[in-house]
Amino acid sequence: MQINKHFFSAIVGKVIVTKEGKRLGFTKDILFETKSGELINIIVKDATIYTKNLNLERTNSNDLLIPYSAIIAIGDFVIVSEEDLI
Repeated sequence: MQINKHFFSAIVGKVIVTKEGKRLGFTKDILFETKSGELINIIVKDATIYTKNLNLERTNSNDLLIPYSAIIAIGDFVIVSEEDLI
């Protein structure tokens, strides 16, 4: 099994959308487990009003977090499953 690897800089700044096409914002940063390197959350920058109305976890500085488990694909966009956000 081949694991796809992406550089941090290739993910930051990408538009985050749901698989239905709703825009959620941009990738500001990522949170990961330092020992394993496992991605835990994506921090959202410039969250849309729609995103702010979702019941998402927040950082201490009130940034919205999208869990890794909701990510479907990372390419030109970060595509997430809205069902996994609710």
